[in-house]
Amino acid sequence: MRQYGNPRLLAPNTCNRYNASPMTEQSQFTLPVRVYYEDTDAAGVVYYANYFRFFERCRSEWVRSLGYDQRQLAREHDIVFVVRGVSADYLKPARLDDLLSVHLSVVDVGRARATLSQRVLRENELLVDGTVRLVCVSAANMKPKSIPDWLRAQLEPRS
Repeated sequence: MRQYGNPRLLAPNTCNRYNASPMTEQSQFTLPVRVYYEDTDAAGVVYYANYFRFFERCRSEWVRSLGYDQRQLAREHDIVFVVRGVSADYLKPARLDDLLSVHLSVVDVGRARATLSQRVLRENELLVDGTVRLVCVSAANMKPKSIPDWLRAQLEPRS
């Protein structure tokens, strides 16, 4: 299978070059990630902090799937999203060569904040269950800034 961009990710489909799915029954966005040797620790399992890297990639590709990228939002709209807090429950380990799916669902959107649920699964087995709290800030001064209405409408949780 031909690889595109980041070698951890699979070949493209109709969503984007990373074979990510914009919607599943359980999440608003899903990104496949392959576990490589560099992701693992001495015990041969994914090092705990690497799950946060997987979460970040999923969030970045989700924003792309909405039609934006991080630089465009900063340059054209003076907004960036920063992580205010993150938590994760590690339920089962992922190992070398596992094909994982990283899921993202919007839980809540406020004036200048958003709370996301992010999960990592191997097939249908939940490995990591996380929550990420984001704050929208001005790219110029890093002070909180309201999420524009046109973007908030796209971020709102879907029922």
